[in-house]
Formats: sequence, C-alpha cells, structure tokens
Amino acid sequence: MSSLDSVLSRLDDRLDGALDHLKALIAIPSISTDPDYAGACRQAAEWLKKDLAEIGFEASVRETPGHPMVVAHHDGAGPDAPHALFYGHYDVQPVDPISEWNSDPFQSEIVERDGRQVITGRGAADDKGQLMTFVEACRALIAETGTLPCRVTILFEGEEESGSPSLLPFIEANKEELKADFALVCDTNMWDAETPAISGGLRGLVGEEITIHAADRDLHSGYYGGAAANPLQILSSILGAMHDETGRVTIKNFYEGVNETPDDIKKSWDALDLTPDGFLGSIGLSKPSGEAGRSIAELTWARPTAEINGISGGYTGEGFKTVIPAKATAKVSFRLVHDQDPDAIRENFRHFVESHLPADCTVEFHPHGGSPAVQLPYQSSLLTTAKQALTEEWNVEAPIIGMGGSIPIVGTFQNELGMESLLVGFGLADDRIHSPNEKYGLTSFHKGMRSWARILTALARRGS
Repeated sequence: MSSLDSVLSRLDDRLDGALDHLKALIAIPSISTDPDYAGACRQAAEWLKKDLAEIGFEASVRETPGHPMVVAHHDGAGPDAPHALFYGHYDVQPVDPISEWNSDPFQSEIVERDGRQVITGRGAADDKGQLMTFVEACRALIAETGTLPCRVTILFEGEEESGSPSLLPFIEANKEELKADFALVCDTNMWDAETPAISGGLRGLVGEEITIHAADRDLHSGYYGGAAANPLQILSSILGAMHDETGRVTIKNFYEGVNETPDDIKKSWDALDLTPDGFLGSIGLSKPSGEAGRSIAELTWARPTAEINGISGGYTGEGFKTVIPAKATAKVSFRLVHDQDPDAIRENFRHFVESHLPADCTVEFHPHGGSPAVQLPYQSSLLTTAKQALTEEWNVEAPIIGMGGSIPIVGTFQNELGMESLLVGFGLADDRIHSPNEKYGLTSFHKGMRSWARILTALARRGS
C-alpha cells in the first residue's frame, strides 16, 4: 500500500474521531459580531492552537485589536518542499432567529436531510467544517508518514464574519512569516453534491455614490414644471445611458483589461448546463439581461458589470407630493474581471456622469471601496494539479469555475504577499450558511479531508 493509500484509509477508518473534533469546535459559540461572545472567540482560537500543536504544528494565538489570530507552522518534508499558506476562519454568524432552528445550533448532530447525511450546527459549513477538512488531512498525513508533503503555514482569523478589521494590519505586520509559495482557501462551494469545483477567478468591485444637485430647494411641480431642471430625470437619463441596446457598458475604456475566456474553458462551462431557466427560474426570471450572445457562466464569472443598486430623491412618503426635487442620489456598483483597474473604472465613470450633466446642475461623488479582480491563469499548474487530484478522488472531472462575488482575503494574499490562491471548497449552495439550520454534508466533510490529502501530496510532486 502506498503512503497516500494508507493516509486515505486512515481518514476512512477514523471518520468518527474527525467528526468528534468538528463537533467540539462547533460547540464553541464564537460569534464575532457580538461582544458578549468575545470569550468564546478566544476559546475557539485556543482550541485550534491546542489541536494543531497536538498533531505537530508549532502553533500560537496572536493578539489583535479585535479577536485573536491562530498561526501555526509545520516544516513538512523540509526546506526544499513547496510552502503553502492555508487560510480559514473560526468565527461564525449570530444564530437569530433561534426559534427557527430545529436543534441547538451549538450541539451538532448527524441527521438526514433530503436523503443525505449532514452535520448540523452554526459554523458547520461556514467555516469550521471547511477548515477542519484541511486539519484532519494534515492529522492523517503526519500520523501515517511522520510529516507533511509540503511546508504548511496556517492562518485562522476570528473576524471574517464581522468585516475582518484586524486582518490586513496583521498581514502587513507579519508579511515575512506568512509569505509562502501559494495560498489555499477552503471557503467556497462544490459545483453540486457529486462534483467538486475549483474557483479560478473572483470578480473585483468598485462602489460609487453620486448625487446630482439642481435648484436650491424642492420646487412646486406645477409652478416650475417644464422650466426647472429635474435631478431625478437627469440622473435616470445618465444611468440609462450606461448600457447600449446589446447590454454592453458604454463608459469610455470600460473594457480595457477584459480578456476573452479561452474556448476550451467556455466549452467546459457549457457542459455544466447552466441554463437561463435553471439559473434565473428560481427567482422568477427567465431571460439574461447582460451582454447579448454570452452564456450565463460568462455573464456571472468572466464579464464585468455596471449595476444600479438604489436611487433616491424627492418625496417617497405616504400619499402624494408634487415636487421637483432639489437633488437625486444613486448608488452604483461595478463588478470587475481580469486586469480591469478599479481606479480607472471609477475615474472613467465620473467623467461619463460629468459629460452628461446639463447646465445649472452639479454632481458630487462618494466612493464606497474598490478592489481588483483575481484571476489565476487557466493553465496555472496550481489549477491543473488540484484539478487532477480532485478528479481522482471524486471520479468526475472537477470544473474550473468563476465566482461572481469577491473574497477580499484572496486579493490581500495577491497584493500584499504576492501569492496566487487556490480556492477549493466543499460546501453546497443549500448549506444555509448565515441562516437557521446551517448544515454541512457528511460526504463533503469526509471526501473533503481525502481531497486535501491528495492535493497536498500532488502539489509536493508538482514539477518534480
């Protein structure tokens, strides 16, 4: 029996012990947003430190202005082995409303839901079950082989569910200690219950608030209507001009840095059968509204967007009030892909608004953050190596997909530490994270452990 086979057998034979570890961690109510649970957050950090130390890591709890970090190191197969930084978070969302839970959110159980065995409890999927798949893989590798195939640094934070205010300062202050060859992030989902997935890209984000001013006060629409500028009409016209009849964004230079998805990747996405009816049907829609001629996968994973998130102005209370408002405001967000520059997008959007502004009107802008997209090269050896390992474990080809949203830590690893990130997670869309009755599939947990054992082994052999 090969060493990897013995590791996989150990993970099978000791599944009950791994579940006991996870249940013990779930039992700690580490709710980061509520100051009343600060002690529980520290308890979770100490629990993880102890668990990692027991399997051979040099582990410590590090202070921050908020909840502590857990940092652990293992030398693995030696100084020439690849070095991986694994990230996860031990904090969880509040459980409210508690009345909607079927069982105690901090007393995990194995139950059957929709024909599948699942692990219940707050944090079961987000992110305690996910991070423990990696810890248990390390436990089995060390027990069977005496070491890890890669050098491994682990970073667990306790504020992900409350905005991670301490994370960037901590990383900046500990760059040399945390820098590795690549990062591993297990806070994502599978494609479906039988198909693992690798997220090769994350869209970036630019948020902008604009306010258009006209008259010095609200005006009577009968007395001034037809003569006075109406900021709501002007704003609506400007926002409506952001897209042409094909759905493309009309802002100058908006598509600079946007690359076409390779044909082989688009073909693999087509095989996922992500249809408009299947994707939009559950929300009462049926027709894609973005760029014409693009698939749902392209529109949500590989194309940029300009979205109007809210408009306000004038009288919106009960009844009716016939006024021309003095000002109108809109919140607009842009999802970015590939090499788009957030600063350039913001500047070009502002020029676009100003160029459409009529006489007597002024505009003010208020930024709401910005971050670039993260995109691994589709032929990155990180992706191809992990894809092969996952395919061997699940007996189905693991697709390389995109993510429409953002995971800020991935951008931080790229920008602050110069590291590519491999995003492999074993959650499912119906895991009810942030909601009552959160769960994590038993198969996700079991095969997630086995998958990380395979991936670490494969990454150590990469290029050898």
